[in-house]
Amino acid sequence: MDVAHRDHLLAAARRALGAAVVLVCLLAELLVFALGRHAALHLVPACAMLLLLLWRSGGRGGGSAAGVVLVDFACLRPPRRLRIPTAGLLEHLRLIGCFDGASVAFMSRVIGACGMGDETYFPPSLHRIPPSATHADALAEARAMFVPTLDALFARTGVPPSAVGALVVSCSGFCPAPSLAAVVTGHYRMRDDVRALNLSGMGCAAGVIGMDVARAALSAHAIDYAVVVSAEIVTVGWYSGRDRAKLLLNCFFRTGCAAALLTSAGSAVSVPAKYRLVALARTNRTADDRSYMSAVREEDGEGITGFSIGRGLGGVARDLLRAHLLELGPNILPLHEKLRYAAALLLFRRQQKRSKQVPSDDDGDGPRPNFLTAASHFCLPSSGMPMIRRLAEGLGLGELEAEAALMTFHRFGNQSAASLWYQLAYHEAKGRVRRGDRVWQLGMGSGPKANSAVWERVGGDTDPAAADEGPWADCIHRFPIRES
Repeated sequence: MDVAHRDHLLAAARRALGAAVVLVCLLAELLVFALGRHAALHLVPACAMLLLLLWRSGGRGGGSAAGVVLVDFACLRPPRRLRIPTAGLLEHLRLIGCFDGASVAFMSRVIGACGMGDETYFPPSLHRIPPSATHADALAEARAMFVPTLDALFARTGVPPSAVGALVVSCSGFCPAPSLAAVVTGHYRMRDDVRALNLSGMGCAAGVIGMDVARAALSAHAIDYAVVVSAEIVTVGWYSGRDRAKLLLNCFFRTGCAAALLTSAGSAVSVPAKYRLVALARTNRTADDRSYMSAVREEDGEGITGFSIGRGLGGVARDLLRAHLLELGPNILPLHEKLRYAAALLLFRRQQKRSKQVPSDDDGDGPRPNFLTAASHFCLPSSGMPMIRRLAEGLGLGELEAEAALMTFHRFGNQSAASLWYQLAYHEAKGRVRRGDRVWQLGMGSGPKANSAVWERVGGDTDPAAADEGPWADCIHRFPIRES
């Protein structure tokens, strides 16, 4: 029996059993009252109902991931005419006239060091000389990304737009009126009662936030499907000034879009699912002023708006990730790894006391959990190859585990929250995801915030031939690319 169908049957069985237990408890209460038995006997049905509540909450996999399954997802492969090779980009930067020689030289060094390839994409507005960053250009870019991506999703799943009960669109830097969610619902003529929500200003971690919002919509309303769309409108993210802290986004961010279709495990839909949501965790350090100001959109001295990345971002990200792992780890690590880590930590603290060292959370020599026991495949923030490798090392991951993030950045650049789905598509195109495998998507964004979604494969093993339908169709055979 397919695991997704098994989940449907188990959910129905739980509901039926729960209703039966409640009915029996009520009858028992009435019987105790009618027979005039000792008052203490009233506690027996009450305790039975309490145990039922605990059992039902325990069967939901941590609460926030209760019963959510991923039917399928789709990623945009932009048209080849929008490709921007590195050499062409550097020449473009010199010709457009808004950058001085020092700014061009700075961006050239960053682009050369970050590991980005020659096949990333810019929207049409940024191919022009000079670039055009009007509201109309941004809307045109949004439509050019959303429509092909959603068309592919609906075609792959066989689910029509009219069946979607909730739509969540995440785009950090562009928030028009009507909203981007309204643009999508209007284009597809979705039903009048669709729950359309728009997320902005949430950064690269917005994709998991969208999943959490969709999960809540599926749980709270009688709907069958929810769609989450993640993209970044590069047109409005372009910075034409001279502040180096703001020029970094010009170097990293490129065009990309992803859409995912979710449903509830216990719903009556017959469409088979690919993944089951095992855990979802969200952590932020917004209350800390230093962390809050580490990445912020603001005007420079000349009044030009851009996104600033502070020098202390590395330390902020380290502290944020540590707090996030403390929250997520207990929910995804197996029991034997928890016990091993607890024993190693106690031994380490004991050795510190013997050597009269002061315990410190910043001590890099301390033990760390083996996250390879929690997931088989990893999707990491796409923030340049050096940063990806540093993050993977901090998590105890090797080159193979970081491969999807490294190759996605090389091929597509940083596509904000959509990058995590391009990485999952890479794993699938390589045929590496097997039934029962777990995939960990980790997103980190402005705020700052760190969000994770852990999925378990419930469909069949991935077929590399499926890459013909995805963003890696024309190039997966060339990856991974090894550095010389």
